[in-house]
Amino acid sequence: MQHSDNTEAWDLVIEGKTSLFDLKLKDVWRYRDLLVMFVKRDIKSVYKQTILGPIWFFLQPLFTTITFTFIFGNLAAISTDGIPQPLFYMTGIIAWNYFSDCLTATSTVFRSNSNIFGKVYFPRLIMPLSIVLSNLLKFGIQFLLLLLLILYYVLATPYQLNLNVYSLLLPVFVLLMALLGLSLGMIISSLTTKYRDLSFLVGFGMSLFMYATPVIYPLSAAPQKYVWLLKLNPLAGIIEGFRYALLGKGSFDWMSLTYTSLCAALFLIAGAVVFNKVEKSFIDTV
Repeated sequence: MQHSDNTEAWDLVIEGKTSLFDLKLKDVWRYRDLLVMFVKRDIKSVYKQTILGPIWFFLQPLFTTITFTFIFGNLAAISTDGIPQPLFYMTGIIAWNYFSDCLTATSTVFRSNSNIFGKVYFPRLIMPLSIVLSNLLKFGIQFLLLLLLILYYVLATPYQLNLNVYSLLLPVFVLLMALLGLSLGMIISSLTTKYRDLSFLVGFGMSLFMYATPVIYPLSAAPQKYVWLLKLNPLAGIIEGFRYALLGKGSFDWMSLTYTSLCAALFLIAGAVVFNKVEKSFIDTV
């Protein structure tokens, strides 16, 4: 009698013990169709049952730019480093909105999707990634609006655009904004499964955090004794660098970029650890 060993090759093995640093990127790639579906869902759900629909992508930064120009540019007369006020504010607003939207939406990912997480398995990282990617599309649309505004000033006004080699770093600045929003959002989302108070502080905290970031003012306009403190904010180097890469005015230094990159890496590691730790048991506490 002959015995034959029948071995089965499983498509997916769910293990109870995994490394806290493992982001399961292979599983994310395997479920990439689901990721695309969630990205489409996020985009459609934002403006579902609205009259203007995707036009809000343009109206939000446009109205905010007009408001900032009137209040901070005209009434408060805050310096913009010689950059036309609408250009200065819209550049900062678009960059800030991408980071802010990624962090705010990711910070509620466990509570907002608990009904899905409790029913079926898929890599949980797909949810925050879908938020970052859907907001990236929104950022791309608003970036086109900014380019049109720049084109207007170049063709219809005496303003001269100072393009420079640092324009090649624009994808790096966008990537750093995405990583910071993703990692900080994952940390907050993991903590809010136990400490609900944090969810109330996110919106309020983001409003205050914007004023600690050079969105409505350049670093050159801040009192010299506080500049070092503002530079501790990893977003400061991104906003200033993003503006300098696009408009050629402002401040940029490699030290700030290096500091921001290190912060993004550390926050991403911390986010991966707490996210992986909480995802295994959050359904019992959420």
